Amino acid sequence: MKSFIKEFKEFISKGNVMDMAVGVIIGGAFTAIVTSLVDDIIMPLISLLTGGFDFTGLSVAFGSGEGAATLNYGAFITAIINFLLIAIVIFLIIKAINKFNKKKDVKEDPTTKICPHCQSEINIKATKCPCCTSDLEK
Repeated sequence: MKSFIKEFKEFISKGNVMDMAVGVIIGGAFTAIVTSLVDDIIMPLISLLTGGFDFTGLSVAFGSGEGAATLNYGAFITAIINFLLIAIVIFLIIKAINKFNKKKDVKEDPTTKICPHCQSEINIKATKCPCCTSDLEK
C-alpha cells in the first residue's frame, strides 16, 4: 500500500498533471465566457434576423394527453446552432491568438557572426576579425 501511495504522490506532483488541472479550470471559465457570448449576444442578434423565431418549442407529439411521448427536435436544432456558434467563436479566438504568437515569433536579422578562424562572435558587417585579425569573406 505504501508503494501505491508513493507512486500516486509522484504521479500527482508531476508537472503534466498540474498543467492539466490548470487547463481544466481555465477551460471551465473560458466555456462560461464563450457560452455567455453565444447566448447573450449572438443568439439575440440571430433572433432579430429570424423575426424572433425560437426553435426550442418545436416538437412532434405521439399520442394525446399529458402522458404522450414527444419528439423535441427543436431543442436539438437549438443545440446544433449553439454548438456551431461556439465552435466558430473558439476558432476565431484561437486564430487571433495564433496570429499574435506568429508575430511574436518573427526573428530579427542577425547582427553578429562567428569568425571562421578563431570562433569568436563579431559584428555581421566586419571584414576583419578584431580578435585574430584574419581577413573575412564578404
